[in-house]
Amino acid sequence: MYTPPAFKDEDVESIRKTIRDARLANLVTATAEGPLATPLPLFLDESEGEHGVIYGHLAKANPHWQVPPIGDALAIFMGPEAYVTPSWYATKQETGKVVPTWNYVAVHAYGPIEFFQDPERLLDAVTRLTRKHEEARAKPWTVSDAPVDFIAAQLRGIVGIRIPVVRFEGKRKMSQNRPEADRVGVAAGLAASEHPADRAAAPLIPVPA
Repeated sequence: MYTPPAFKDEDVESIRKTIRDARLANLVTATAEGPLATPLPLFLDESEGEHGVIYGHLAKANPHWQVPPIGDALAIFMGPEAYVTPSWYATKQETGKVVPTWNYVAVHAYGPIEFFQDPERLLDAVTRLTRKHEEARAKPWTVSDAPVDFIAAQLRGIVGIRIPVVRFEGKRKMSQNRPEADRVGVAAGLAASEHPADRAAAPLIPVPA
C-alpha cells in the first residue's frame, strides 16, 4: 500500500481498532491463476502470536480456498472514508490551487493462510465472529440458539480461515498534509454532511481542540 510518511499509522492500538471496527474485510491471495479476492467478515484474536491471528470462514463452494496461495495472504480492513471537496479549503479562496481528494483509513494485514474444516475449530470461529457482531444488540443471538444438528450441517458447508499476522500496514489519510485552515474547513464540512460516512470521518481530521 502506497503510504506517504504523513499518512503512515504505526500505532498498534489504532491499527487494532480499525480492524475491530471494520464490518467487512477483503481476503486476497496471489495464485498461479491470478489474484483471488473474497469479501468476508474477519476478526483478529489479539491474544495469539506477536501480532495476533485473523480468523474467518468462507463457503466451501467458493473455489478461493482450493487454489494454492503464493506467498502471504492479505486481509484488507477499511475504516472511515469520505470525499473531500476543494470548496471546504480556505486555500481555494486564497489561490484557487486546489483539487478534490479522498480521505480514508485502511489496514493491510499479511500472513500465511491456513484453511481448515475441523468442526470444533469451525464452531469456535463462528461463535466468536457471531459474538463480535451481536454483543451490542439488546437481545444478542447466539449460535447455541439454533438446533445443534442444524449448526452441524451449516458447518459442513464452510471452510475456516486462519492467518497468523506477520506484519501490518496502516494508513490514515485525513488531510494531515493540508494547512490548518484547510483542515478546519474539511472537518466542518464533513460534520455537516448528510452522509453518515462523512460524519464518521469528521472527528479524525487533526484540528486544534
